[in-house]
Amino acid sequence: MKVAILGAGAVGCYYGFLLARAGHAVTLIGRPALVEAVRRGGLVLESVAGRETVPVEATASGAGVAGADLVLVCVKSGDTEAAGATIAPHLSPAATILSLQNGVDNAERLGAVLGRPVVPVAVYVATEMVGPACVRHNGRGDLVLGASEASETIAVAFGAAGIPTTVSERALDALWGKLILNCAYNALSALTQLPYGRLVQGEGVIAAMTDVVQECVAVANASGVSVPDDIRDTVLALSTSMADQRSSTAQDLARGRPSEIDHLNGYVVHRGAALGIPTPANRMLHTLVKLAERQNES
Repeated sequence: MKVAILGAGAVGCYYGFLLARAGHAVTLIGRPALVEAVRRGGLVLESVAGRETVPVEATASGAGVAGADLVLVCVKSGDTEAAGATIAPHLSPAATILSLQNGVDNAERLGAVLGRPVVPVAVYVATEMVGPACVRHNGRGDLVLGASEASETIAVAFGAAGIPTTVSERALDALWGKLILNCAYNALSALTQLPYGRLVQGEGVIAAMTDVVQECVAVANASGVSVPDDIRDTVLALSTSMADQRSSTAQDLARGRPSEIDHLNGYVVHRGAALGIPTPANRMLHTLVKLAERQNES
């Protein structure tokens, strides 16, 4: 396949690397520093297996999606509409667009801009950029892909590239499950700059995370979303399976960049208010991260 990755950060670069290594023609669309580094030395992956490099195309222009069979949208949630407008004139009518983004409503928002369906994808991977064109893999890497005409074919191709992929009619439920994980960890990891394994050892942290999870579940259920009964256990287990991972929100704050907190805890607060469900734990985390962002700006 010809694959374009829009928003080539840690998630986009990781999956772009695996697809390129498997022989697909990959074009990364990202910041100028990434483009320059990729053109100079390729895309680099660091993992427990060592350090590998693959050649890929790279551009800072939305026109990089032209001719692509598959477009992976990995931009921050707040950039969804702007990103869609950037690529809309260049998309092939036959292209399949996947939203590999945090939050639960990005595929819908992106589809509204593009005027065509976008497949939602729940992403379970721990990655971070450790150089302009170097991504480090810290754990997992599996996807839950929403159902579409092309989904089964894409899942097979992804599996062959080393990306475990499940197709589900209930991808929205999976996205809510991922949202709950993010609401429990992202803000706390960001405010403390601690990885998950050390984070949960803090006094009162597990109790606080439990409050966050319970609020999220209440909002999800009221929204008609099915959340597993053992979601709290799943959340806490992440501190072991991704013990060394700092959240994407922590990475954003450390780099002085805006985070996606409005689309994580902030989304739960907004949705809860609309449904008449109190969300004080999520509100507090959202407020504290917004204050930290403002401090970065000053």
